[in-house]
Amino acid sequence: MLRVLQRRPATKTERRRLFTRQTGVMELRCIVVLLGLSLAAAKLTGDTETDVDRGVDWDIFNINEAAGLDLLEGDIEQDETSSRNSIIGEKYRWPTTIPYYLEDNLDMNAKGVILKAFDQYRLKTCIDFTPWNGEANYISVFKGSGCFSSVGNQHVGSQRLSIGNNCDRLGTVEHEFLHALGFWHEQSRADRDDYVNIIWDQIEQGKEHNFRTYDDKTSSALGVPYDYGSVMHYSKTAFNIGSEPTIVTKIPQFMDVIGQRMGFSESDLTKLNRLYNCTKSSTFVESCNFEQENICGMIQGPGNRKWEQLSSVSEGPQTDFSNMGQCKGKGFFMHFSSASAAPGDQAFLESRWLYPKPGAQCLQFFLYNSGAVDDVLNILVRDSDGKLTLVKSISGDVTGSWELHNVNLDVTKKARVVFEAVRGKSPSTGGFSLDDINVSSMKCPQHIWHIRNITGLMATTPVGRKTYSPRFLSPAGYSFQVGVYLNGRSDRPGYVATYFHLTSGPNDHQLKWPCPWQMATMALMDQKSDVRQQMNMHRMVTTEPDKMSSDGTEFYWDNPSKVGSKVTESDGSTYYRGPGTGTSVFITHSRLKSRNYIKGDDAFFLFSLEDISNLLVPQPLPQSAARADEGLMKAAVQSAPQEAANNPAVITAVAGSVAAAMLVASMLVILRMRRRRQESDEVVIVQDMPGFTEERPAESSPSAFIAP
Repeated sequence: MLRVLQRRPATKTERRRLFTRQTGVMELRCIVVLLGLSLAAAKLTGDTETDVDRGVDWDIFNINEAAGLDLLEGDIEQDETSSRNSIIGEKYRWPTTIPYYLEDNLDMNAKGVILKAFDQYRLKTCIDFTPWNGEANYISVFKGSGCFSSVGNQHVGSQRLSIGNNCDRLGTVEHEFLHALGFWHEQSRADRDDYVNIIWDQIEQGKEHNFRTYDDKTSSALGVPYDYGSVMHYSKTAFNIGSEPTIVTKIPQFMDVIGQRMGFSESDLTKLNRLYNCTKSSTFVESCNFEQENICGMIQGPGNRKWEQLSSVSEGPQTDFSNMGQCKGKGFFMHFSSASAAPGDQAFLESRWLYPKPGAQCLQFFLYNSGAVDDVLNILVRDSDGKLTLVKSISGDVTGSWELHNVNLDVTKKARVVFEAVRGKSPSTGGFSLDDINVSSMKCPQHIWHIRNITGLMATTPVGRKTYSPRFLSPAGYSFQVGVYLNGRSDRPGYVATYFHLTSGPNDHQLKWPCPWQMATMALMDQKSDVRQQMNMHRMVTTEPDKMSSDGTEFYWDNPSKVGSKVTESDGSTYYRGPGTGTSVFITHSRLKSRNYIKGDDAFFLFSLEDISNLLVPQPLPQSAARADEGLMKAAVQSAPQEAANNPAVITAVAGSVAAAMLVASMLVILRMRRRRQESDEVVIVQDMPGFTEERPAESSPSAFIAP
């Protein structure tokens, strides 16, 4: 029962004192704000940086605590009066294709990250997501005060899942959707105490219940060993009082492993696939590291030369890419020797028949070229009628190292992927070597930045020094690059920091400025052989066209020639680099050295810049839901008292609502007309020029581009 406390009215003297005190506080706040603005009012340059994390390595529980949330286990929304659900009961399962609805109040970047997380579910599990179309139960994603979800399908119709401020991280979104799919936190397992010690006296008072375990009647480990690397595991400092850990792993090497939010671990995927009886993933097609004698069912096609399964070549490579020679008796790749072939000789290596989903597919592979500069590797597709279609040709890239290649395919029915090696005329002492081939039904990352000798660079690069990638061109024609602090910013050592920058380019005179709604994806590749086992570290940032400088005089994402700094290259060429946005806590050095982020002393960053302006349009409601909303509105209107018609306040409110509706309708019409006009304008976008690195689609004709 609530008790209402009565207070006497304040006297005139008390009110005067209160007014004086409040006025003084307001004046002090104004002085502080003005002082802050005067200090921060600096002109935008290429050195300006916005840290979206504000220097904090946010975990889900820190975010929710800062938002004032007190949820079960930190991020689980649970009605205290109801019995706790479990991942054991079938009634808590969703169908493998889950309806979802993205609510309007979500940030644009969050919407883009959520869709990227769905791609990871499709690639690595049989779980798929589809826009809500009137199904009885669906997941409605909204921007709440933090990051939280219910556990399992609650059969409540619209089951809400919050992706609030600082929650728009790929691993965080995957974590919350794993809750919705039926998973508790990893350290809630019944066998938890066999693997970690809970330091109870370091836990914040009143938060001890967050460290309960569930017996086998409530939660199941699904026969999978305890996983320190699970994306569902608490961090070592969860709910701590000060800086001391609340969780200590019994194997010390895992202290800095627990609490990762990079993505699914292999055990996470095993449990999810077992829970939902997955036998194959939605978009995965093929993976081959050539370790088996049957070479993944690949065949030798027509040609007067053959590809060979080898473990080393005298002129390189000395080892395969999968194992880097670390496993005795393992480590094979396929090799075409151009040294022993005559000019014009060919060798065909063809995949088994593949059945990808219609639409975009990504072919990913590693290539070692030790042959002649005019040796050619052709990537082709053979359809069921035997017709060969050239997708891409690779030549001249004789680097003496394993290089990553991404090739976009567009296969609509069963097909074979074909690697055709053609001997050139120049002298050769080596050839082509292939390893770690992956095919999936999704778009490839647009660009690759290969960082060689990364351990040497980290040993010699001082804290606070920034290394920049080459400049790249997006499909829309925007030029950009990424700056990386390998040893962290001076205020955040021990981390790798990454920042996205727009740069001046050949299309600037015909692009929209400020740059609107382009989502940049910066991913550090986990170089595992099978793409399903890769735990790439992602961060996404989006160019919001209304974002202003700190003094409110410049658009942050305006043309870099206006808001950037002039950069002079070693060859004397110049360009402009705009301000950057990213994070000073991209990945810790300890996590960087885990898994396969560094392999053979090499690291690979994958970049994309994609237009997500379509997400500005609200997700359409199903017809049934739209009719229900319309019916509620009609009922509300009909039930309104008749005398309201004579009420001036009501008349004014209705008139204002009508005017607002007319304004919104007019704006929508203008936007549609503008969009149609933009779509009808024929603008030639330069996508290839000196000084830029560009992965040109094979289907594009060189004549479609303007060379500077």
